[in-house]
Amino acid sequence: MEAEAAAAEPPQQKSQSEQQNDARIAIIELANMISVPMSLHAVVVLKIPDAIWQSGSNTPISASRILSLLPCSASASASNLQRLLRLLSSHGVFLEHLLDGERRYSLTDVGKTLVTDQDGLSYGAYVLQHHQDALVRSWPLVHEAVLDPTVAPFVKANGISAYSYYGERSEMNELMQKSMTGVSVPFMRAMMDGYVKGFDGVDRLVDVGGSSGACLKMIMERYPHVREGINFDLPEVVAKAPNIPGVTHVGGDMFKSIPSGDAIFMKWILTTWTDDECKVIMKNSYDALPEKGRLIACDPVLPEETDSSHRTRALLAGDIFVMTIYRAQGKHRTEEEFRQLGLSVGFTGFRAIYLDHFYTVLEFQK
Repeated sequence: MEAEAAAAEPPQQKSQSEQQNDARIAIIELANMISVPMSLHAVVVLKIPDAIWQSGSNTPISASRILSLLPCSASASASNLQRLLRLLSSHGVFLEHLLDGERRYSLTDVGKTLVTDQDGLSYGAYVLQHHQDALVRSWPLVHEAVLDPTVAPFVKANGISAYSYYGERSEMNELMQKSMTGVSVPFMRAMMDGYVKGFDGVDRLVDVGGSSGACLKMIMERYPHVREGINFDLPEVVAKAPNIPGVTHVGGDMFKSIPSGDAIFMKWILTTWTDDECKVIMKNSYDALPEKGRLIACDPVLPEETDSSHRTRALLAGDIFVMTIYRAQGKHRTEEEFRQLGLSVGFTGFRAIYLDHFYTVLEFQK
């Protein structure tokens, strides 16, 4: 009975001094938060996850042992590597084991996303793509997006838009493509497993902003009844696209017109444009579809209410990334905001299918 009474007692409130201490340590953590992505960048550059993974053994090993598996000089610092590993362990990327007085590290499920798979893909490229010099230069100017929303901070830092900047630098463009593929492939697999009937009745499928045509290839391999794929992107993009059986690469401008199809697919397109620009893209999609045709858009969808979950934080952080790097008025949207965009251009049916914590499948029916 005493134990039950003790359990029923409300937790004691912290003193004002304890609350102030909590507040001060919280703001210090936030002010130093740049250490986390930069440390993550460092371990990806050094290929630490692959060194620990060792073809699946994931045996806890020390920082010095990790360095012995890498092509680095004898002067490389195991103690400095351990400092990175400790910080990232506190954020759930690595698991720290204290064995015989030595710190050793293995990969958590989060860390495993950075391991290179049999196709040469991982989320590592996504990490590296976000932290290139031109992008990092943009972040001290985030406040400019508030003061002048007509120009993205990236443009103010680098003189041209991010897309133009990538286009002029092949190594950056290649990294972005690898980054997008590394993120897209797991999502596409989840989508095709969960969106089972989404492509029913589709003979001709148009992928807007399809880049290399990799997503079309995956869809057509899973759904043989999709016999014709149109990979629609900028002329300079599709000019470099590989030959894929059943896929025609078409260059053009989605703000002018979109090729006709039984369904139109687009992934992470709407989020980088303003509402008015989205309406143009969606109206062109509407015009390219037959009656009962579907626009299938895959975009991040913000929750209506703000909380501290990993999902909400990732979506809100992604929203600020779009604002900073691509368009100061481009944005992630809520489900209702997407619904209203669809209605405004004539789509009468709408549903959101949540198959992934970051991307949501948004189906607009004509």
